[in-house]
Amino acid sequence: MLLAADVGNTNVVFALFEGREVRARWRIATDPRRTGDEYAVWLLQLLEIEGVKREDITQIIFASVVPRADHNLTVLAQKYFGQTPLFAGKGEAAWQFEIDVDQPSSLGADRALNIVAAHDKYGGDLIVIDFGTATKFEAIDFNGAYKGGSIAPGINLSLDALVGKTAKLPRIAIRAPESTSVIGRNTEDQMLIGVFWGYVAMMEGIVERMKTEIGRPAKVVATGGLAILFDDATDIFDHVDADLTIQGLAILAEQAAS
Repeated sequence: MLLAADVGNTNVVFALFEGREVRARWRIATDPRRTGDEYAVWLLQLLEIEGVKREDITQIIFASVVPRADHNLTVLAQKYFGQTPLFAGKGEAAWQFEIDVDQPSSLGADRALNIVAAHDKYGGDLIVIDFGTATKFEAIDFNGAYKGGSIAPGINLSLDALVGKTAKLPRIAIRAPESTSVIGRNTEDQMLIGVFWGYVAMMEGIVERMKTEIGRPAKVVATGGLAILFDDATDIFDHVDADLTIQGLAILAEQAAS
């Protein structure tokens, strides 16, 4: 079995794979100070619940945008599973697609994994939108080459900035408004409308402009924890794939083993 982990700025998502099928997944808050031993206490209990023994894990791969966490994850793999982990984008797990941008080394592992998985699963020209702490837009051509993209503040960051920089606006939870009206009748509704429908308009506008620049039909794939929030509010998504990033790790591990 493959144990994979995607280390993001907010959460670490662990997944257990049989082939390319996700058998189980677990999420824990990202904390660079968390030791390998602390990870092990938590993770080994979860594996036991799934009926999985340590020796069942035959390959481990990590993707990380938090370099300070890498050492502790390596300790977890070596000390508790007897495995030398792969790190996405490095060594045997180096990217096998063209990164056609000005600074190829600046491409984050999470974004690269989305490119790997989207090209493998959907093919053709693609636009991938990843809704996370930041919202990332990626342009991928029919050969699987990364052609560039854009980065916007995530919707929760936008809401935090709105509340944090104003004295009287209340803190609200982001959700889809109950109606499609953009004329709110109270402060909370007006905030929700501004943030939610403003975000939809931004997203639709960027996708329209990206499609114009690509110049060929492009499918739009949405991923990340908040992708489902927007699925009913817009018709721009061709696919919503919550597991895209983590499946990219399974594909990369498969390529490394071949």
